[in-house]
Amino acid sequence: MTRTITFNELRKIKDNLPDGSMSQIAEELGLSTETVRNYFGGHNYKDGISVGVHIEPGPDGGLVSLDDTSILDLAITYAKS
Repeated sequence: MTRTITFNELRKIKDNLPDGSMSQIAEELGLSTETVRNYFGGHNYKDGISVGVHIEPGPDGGLVSLDDTSILDLAITYAKS
C-alpha cells in the first residue's frame, strides 16, 4: 500500500521511537538496521538499501511517498505517545 506524508511527519515518528526500536523493526522485517534508518531519511547505502521512499521538496520538509508502509506501521506501534 502506498502512502504519502510530509517529511516532518516521518521525522517526528522517528524521533518518538524508543532506543533500540530501529533494530527491533529491522529484525521483525528481516532488514538491516541501516535500511530502516534510510527509510527515515538516512543515506547509508553501503550497509543498507533504499526501500521505496520518494521525497519531493516542498513545505513541511516536502512530501514523502512510501511504496511500502511496513516499516512505518511498525514504527507507529513502537513510537512513544
